[in-house]
Amino acid sequence: MEIEILNQNGSGDSKVSLADDIFNQEFNQDLVHQLVNTYIHNSHQRTKGQKNRSAVRGGGKKPWKQKGTGRARAGTIRSPIWRGGGMTFAHVYSDIKPKKINKKMYRSAMRSIWSMLAEEKRLIVVNELNIDEPVKSSQVKTILTDLGLNTALFVLSANNDNLIKASKNLRECKVQTINSIDPSALIQAEKVVITSETLNKLTEVLA
Repeated sequence: MEIEILNQNGSGDSKVSLADDIFNQEFNQDLVHQLVNTYIHNSHQRTKGQKNRSAVRGGGKKPWKQKGTGRARAGTIRSPIWRGGGMTFAHVYSDIKPKKINKKMYRSAMRSIWSMLAEEKRLIVVNELNIDEPVKSSQVKTILTDLGLNTALFVLSANNDNLIKASKNLRECKVQTINSIDPSALIQAEKVVITSETLNKLTEVLA
């Protein structure tokens, strides 16, 4: 499969052949689903958890006597049926272990995703991306306009500080690198823009 390499102003530059073993694979839905679930699960910060009845503060004294009040029996205000009480099935994130997916499965799932993007013509290759000033979000908007895009996910081979800073406040543009790519964002992106250098690195990493 061949794809055109564009300049960042949208003009055609040349063509390149996409490696079949990366961009021409069948979509493995089960494997991709496992990869996305693993990524989302491991992305949780786990800095806050719910409290069960034993972790809620207070409740050492019986709220009222057992009989004679006409009210239902109650032993503690920490009961899950009380407002402010503990959760019945509390999620304690510190006890949840991260999920793992081996390298072979990861590469196979990513090849499925990149193949889907190429097949659905959602992949755009540019020779390079140059941003002169990191404070100029208008330069990123110009690139999107020149490429005929409303929204896009830029995937780079390495950090580009100027591009990251210039697109930070733009909802229509997200920037990621190969080493920290979000597979769910990759799947959901309307268009994915990569550079020639990113394409070469993808071929090395996923081959």
